[in-house]
Amino acid sequence: MSQELHQSAVAASQTSVPKNDVQKASKTPIQILNEYGTKSGKLPAYVLEKAEGEVHQPNFVFSVTVGDVSCKGEGSSKKAAKHMAAEAALHALQEDIAAVSAVVKPDNDAVGTNPNAVGTLQELALLRSWRLPEYIVLKEAGPLHRREFTVTCRLLCLSETAVGSSKKAAKKAAAEKMVEKLKALSGSSEITWTPKPRVHLENLRNSSEEKISALRRNPLSIPNTDYIQLMSELSMEQSFDVAYLDIDELTANGQYQCLAELSTSPVTVCHGTGISHSNAHNAAAHSALQYVKIIASNK
Repeated sequence: MSQELHQSAVAASQTSVPKNDVQKASKTPIQILNEYGTKSGKLPAYVLEKAEGEVHQPNFVFSVTVGDVSCKGEGSSKKAAKHMAAEAALHALQEDIAAVSAVVKPDNDAVGTNPNAVGTLQELALLRSWRLPEYIVLKEAGPLHRREFTVTCRLLCLSETAVGSSKKAAKKAAAEKMVEKLKALSGSSEITWTPKPRVHLENLRNSSEEKISALRRNPLSIPNTDYIQLMSELSMEQSFDVAYLDIDELTANGQYQCLAELSTSPVTVCHGTGISHSNAHNAAAHSALQYVKIIASNK
């Protein structure tokens, strides 16, 4: 290891990150740096600078850039080199990280029973390498002195919607509902839920289980059918998830819109409209069932 890189790594290892207990939580320098990047809007960018040495004794050099700060790390594997680069960056950014933590902390105060729900979801996504939660403002209503905001929180195949007197309040309320959903899916206060593996659409053609067989046989044109329930039963049998996302904009004739997203491979997204949100959800489920039926029936 070069003297310059060795000194950076040693300095980083001897300097503790601002005491927010991130080290105690057994987070790696890469995870800590990612969290800082998410909070500050300066996501770290890693570049493989050099790969040399013999096959039995390779040497890698990675650089990481966070805003205006660039650092390098060296190691016998790509993972080790990135680890060292992240440690050096944490050392260089120590004061900035402390300042960001101080600013972010008050933002987690008050609104509902779980004041840290937004941070909990973000940390959960980072630790498990999930896509970060998305927050979508669906609606703004009411007079200026009494505005009401509707926000949806999306995490992988899950979604929860809440209302608040500000975008921030609605966002936190939606995050709280998502945390409670994750706990319910986990069956305990500890979140252990993991998304189901993506089901290849091609596999549905070879399935002979009850629900998929009934879908092939029966028409999807019976009035007043609960297509959401049918989709729920089918998804449980075939091991994929279904999420319904409301679209804020109404159609030209004033109907509500919804997208049904199936966690298949490739991802299946179908559209539905109706005179209410529930009708739009049912129509989207109907469209998705029709698509799955076509795929499952073609052999």
